[in-house]
Amino acid sequence: MELLIVDGANVVGSVPDGWWKDRRGAAERLRDRLAEHGGPAEGGPYEIVLVVEGRARGVAAVPGVRVEEAPGSGDDLIVELARNAAGRPCLVITADRELRRRVAEAGGRCAGPRSLPGRD
Repeated sequence: MELLIVDGANVVGSVPDGWWKDRRGAAERLRDRLAEHGGPAEGGPYEIVLVVEGRARGVAAVPGVRVEEAPGSGDDLIVELARNAAGRPCLVITADRELRRRVAEAGGRCAGPRSLPGRD
């Protein structure tokens, strides 16, 4: 099963819908959309991990979506998760260029936020 890691801060921040007023609520809406749609538009079975940081911490996991709170940098946790994917395919959803480079070095691949269903 492919590991799908979602950069919560980057994906939430990719749509100017008022997320900055309630970062945790925005992360919860993203989590719910991931649980409902099951991953990227391409389809496929995924273990979904949503990485949150800062004021988005405190988001609970739901069936189908594990939530990981970054103690510091969300990017550092994402790279660690990609590196520890245990040889299975790993896809990270982010538009962050530097994070994309680091994920590639860790053996993962990346797609942009628009690959998620329900994105404007």
